[in-house]
Amino acid sequence: MIDNIYLHPLTLVSGPQTVDGDAVRLGGSMAYAREFALVLRRDGAVAERIVTTASGMDAAIARLPEGAGREAARQWANLRKAQAPLQLGQRTIRLDQPQVMGILNVTPDSFSDGGTNLDPQVGRDAAAAMIEAGAAIIDIGGESTRPGAMATFEDEEIRRVVPAVEYCAAMGAAISVDTRRAGVLDAALAAGAHMVNDVSALRYDPRSIEQVAASGCPVVLMHAPGAGEDLHAGGNYADVVSDVFDFLKLARERAIVAGVAEERILLDPGIGFGKSLGENLALINALPLFHALGSPLLLGVSRKRMIGALSSEENVDARLAGSIALAVKGMEAGVHLLRVHDVAETVQARNVWRGLRDAALTDFRQLPPL
Repeated sequence: MIDNIYLHPLTLVSGPQTVDGDAVRLGGSMAYAREFALVLRRDGAVAERIVTTASGMDAAIARLPEGAGREAARQWANLRKAQAPLQLGQRTIRLDQPQVMGILNVTPDSFSDGGTNLDPQVGRDAAAAMIEAGAAIIDIGGESTRPGAMATFEDEEIRRVVPAVEYCAAMGAAISVDTRRAGVLDAALAAGAHMVNDVSALRYDPRSIEQVAASGCPVVLMHAPGAGEDLHAGGNYADVVSDVFDFLKLARERAIVAGVAEERILLDPGIGFGKSLGENLALINALPLFHALGSPLLLGVSRKRMIGALSSEENVDARLAGSIALAVKGMEAGVHLLRVHDVAETVQARNVWRGLRDAALTDFRQLPPL
């Protein structure tokens, strides 16, 4: 028999004082949870489900079989772990509030901008506007990974990415490169990039994992079912939430064994990659669970197909409202980085959300009397 444990935060609250202190802060974020479910899956089926508050967690863990208990204790510690800031060049990106990562696609077949950013001046202006609007990081991608996209050769991806890295570096931006190829990463780091966002979780190019370990750059490991050219292939799940959690857990462990520093790893559940609408919704509703893996979380849902599917098949350029709704859902779950196309609007939503959360955390009227 194979036992797997999953520690799901269930009830999110605006602050611990609303529940007499019986809540925990998720991943050092501005999200708090009071009730939790310890779900024991045995050979792929739910064998036991224990619901408890934070104050009862130790007793609940003690009820589990020994191996599952050790893993549950590890996940409980991970849920309460404050994530260290990212140091990207001269910029320090604190992860104690949601941060916005702006998307700069430099591909001819980008679904969001139609390839206009391939013009260096257009791309430079777009990057400058995102930085001015409050983007903490610019994520530069030279390969389209949408379903059915044409394959991109490594040298062509380098030709697209490097000039964008150079002009963003000249602005003093914190720069991520969205690539799964070691040669592109090497060229981007040399041009001034600081981190890598790998949609294959360092599986596509066997050189990448050693390169990330040697360079010491932070890395985002994303879930996608396909390991080869088609990242969307093979999306067959027994339980999508548990399966993605297990995948990211193994990807994280594999990177650490290869020499990638634990504090340099970020995780992304890969919304839209080889997943149905229902599976995407299940993952978004279960986002708080992924804090149990012990790494900062990135969420990329901006303008994605699922928004159109839920809103009369709206075109890509008419999905702002849905993108903001999903971004706020991510903030409520304690996601640390939001990867978006519409930076100014998302930053405004983040600032309003943070104002509400700050007010809730400092509302001493909710404290019990002495």
